[in-house]
Amino acid sequence: MTKRYISIMALALGLLLGAATAVADEGPELPSAGTNIRDTASLQRGAHLFFNYCVGCHSLKYMRYERIADDLGLTEDDVMKNFNFTGAKFGDPVISHMPPDDAPKFFGKAPPDLSLEVSAKGADWVFAYLNSFYLDPKSPIGWNNTILPNAAMPFPLWELQGEQVPVMKQVKPGEDPQIEKLTLAHPGKLTPEQYQQAARDVTNFLDYVSEPAALQRRHYGIWVVLFLLGFTFLAYLLKKEYWKDVH
Repeated sequence: MTKRYISIMALALGLLLGAATAVADEGPELPSAGTNIRDTASLQRGAHLFFNYCVGCHSLKYMRYERIADDLGLTEDDVMKNFNFTGAKFGDPVISHMPPDDAPKFFGKAPPDLSLEVSAKGADWVFAYLNSFYLDPKSPIGWNNTILPNAAMPFPLWELQGEQVPVMKQVKPGEDPQIEKLTLAHPGKLTPEQYQQAARDVTNFLDYVSEPAALQRRHYGIWVVLFLLGFTFLAYLLKKEYWKDVH
């Protein structure tokens, strides 16, 4: 019995170590995006940035202009004037105005729809991605990214953040060059702090887009908890009433 117990414990320890190794191999630790979809002002700023810098290539095919207006506290006029650049109707989904036939010519393949980007990769990944573009003269598009190397995408927010360049690590002869960090060579329109907030706002908006129902679910959750508390109290009183004669 003792040997069997030791074998089970050893197997469990091996599985835990294997899981830890798998997590470690997933890549570098990502900075926290700190998103909060209940921050309506951040969602509005993120939507403004997305529709001015991203929708030219990327669609949100599961999101409608009307839903954005309702959830973000905007009027139909606000949305149609500031977000709709394709002549779509208020109830239509958000589709990029890039002609589908042109996308492969420009990027080699069509840019992905971003409706579920945060659900697929996480808010921290998207936030890190928006902070990890750098100038790369070896790239055919002039840009590269440390989070997604060789991404077939130029940096859409470069005029806001500026232009970053890599600082390389010192490696032994024969080893592949490695990037130690990125440094800002040419500042953009925003300060580094302001750009961090802008990247966070865009990520927050995409976080909301990935699951719009989360806004309502969290709102209803408060009332559900209050109902359960009230029901529990009534059940307690009923229990006391039924059992008072038993004792």
